[in-house]
Amino acid sequence: MATPQSAPPVLTELKLPAALKDTINTALERGRMVAVAYVSPEGRPELSYRGSVQAYSDTQLAIWVRNPEGGLLGAVRGGKPHITLLYGEIRPDSKAFVTFRGRGRIESSDAARRTVYERSPEIERNLDKDRRGLPLIIDLDSVDGFFGGAVLKMRR
Repeated sequence: MATPQSAPPVLTELKLPAALKDTINTALERGRMVAVAYVSPEGRPELSYRGSVQAYSDTQLAIWVRNPEGGLLGAVRGGKPHITLLYGEIRPDSKAFVTFRGRGRIESSDAARRTVYERSPEIERNLDKDRRGLPLIIDLDSVDGFFGGAVLKMRR
């Protein structure tokens, strides 16, 4: 007779667990990419992979955007700050399907520029050695999915 499995825990507080932060921070070095979706100033849906996505705090993600005139920052400047990020991974020992939703804002302080640039993977930093990019901070509104054996239904 099969033993009934207990339901996985459900995390509802919007506070990124340390293991999830580490997973996002090391995604590129492990050969994973984070997909970023936004709406262009013209109203078109856009989707791109970003290698510098990182946990910035318990409730924020950040991206070092190498091209300050590119579409993602143009969308934020154009009044379309809503951003969705998607991470997925299946391994023999674990699985992760996580959707992050929030609002992006450009942060130009020297401290934020330094932090986000320096926390970016080396390959990303090498593509912008002159540090012409800008940090985009994403204030999370929700995190949904499955990670570390738990169901994620986190809300601000």
